[in-house]
Parts: sequence; structure tokens; C-alpha cells
Amino acid sequence: MDVRGESRLFFCDPNRSDQKGRIEKNHTLIRDILPKGTSFDNLTQEDINLVCSHVNSVKPAALNGKSAHELLAFTYGEEIPKLLGISKIPAEEICQSSTLLQHKF
Repeated sequence: MDVRGESRLFFCDPNRSDQKGRIEKNHTLIRDILPKGTSFDNLTQEDINLVCSHVNSVKPAALNGKSAHELLAFTYGEEIPKLLGISKIPAEEICQSSTLLQHKF
């Protein structure tokens, strides 16, 4: 969002990962937890929230050592992640493997 409270929206062509910039890294992190070929049919909203919580708690160098969760909470307030069902995972507890949801598969 910019200072006027307006969002900027960007469009990408299908099958053009080179147009998506850093979002592809999140896709990679999600696929570490839910490998390609994994069925999403039995995932609950709580499972998705758990995956999002772990992915968004990673602190990439591109965000100056801040996590996406921290930036969201700082920018829009602590209530927004709570409303979305996403929580901050301590760095030493972040799981980026399929063992996060091993009870499902």
C-alpha cells in the first residue's frame, strides 16, 4: 500500500515465473512443506494457516531480517494476522519440511 492507503496491483503472464520476483521463493517454501503431487483435498483451514504461519515467519535477507508476519503486523496492526489465523513462529521452531503436516499424509 502507498501513503494514500491505495494498493498497487501487478499482473503476470501465465507460466512466467521470471515476472513474479520474490513471490517464487514463497512458492518454494510452501513446496518444501507440501511437495508437488501432494493432494490438498484433506487439508483444513487450520492446516493452511499453520503452513502460512511457518512460511511467513521466515526472515529473508530481502526483508532486512524481518519476517512477512512482522511486517504485516507492524504495517496493519497485530490484530490482522490474528484475524487471518496466522501466528508468528519462533525462529528455532520454524519447520520447512513435510514433517509439519505428517499427521495428514
